[in-house]
Amino acid sequence: MADETLFLLLHSEMVAGLYRAAEQGEGENGRCTTKLESMGFRVGQGLIERFTKDTARFKDELDIMKFICKDFWTTVFKKQIDNLRTNHQGIYVLQDNKFRLLTQMSAGKQYLEHAPKYLAFTCGLIRGGLSNLGIKSIVTAEVSSMPACK
Repeated sequence: MADETLFLLLHSEMVAGLYRAAEQGEGENGRCTTKLESMGFRVGQGLIERFTKDTARFKDELDIMKFICKDFWTTVFKKQIDNLRTNHQGIYVLQDNKFRLLTQMSAGKQYLEHAPKYLAFTCGLIRGGLSNLGIKSIVTAEVSSMPACK
């Protein structure tokens, strides 16, 4: 429980610190998102390396995505992805109806514009994990109602 709280606080402070520095003229907002995504990418690479060292090879992309949704997501966010959809042509949609990094924010619509900055690290986390498993990807996040995200 304590490690979860520490992760939530660290993530929140990373986002706030980068955007605070951008407001003080040390960078621009677009670069903050890129920095967060890059940090997540490196962390995702390292985590996947640790989590898969004792597992058998994956058969295909779908098996990899199932691993991401079940094992990887459970280890990082203490729950499985709520929904995984695919068009069987390389596009996957992962849906978390109660995303931990957004639950601290109010469910009001006024905070929807701030949600993407809290999802950049996670997008990098997924992209880094997939990259280490040999899948080149583009990972985007969408929030239509808080605290759910796709």
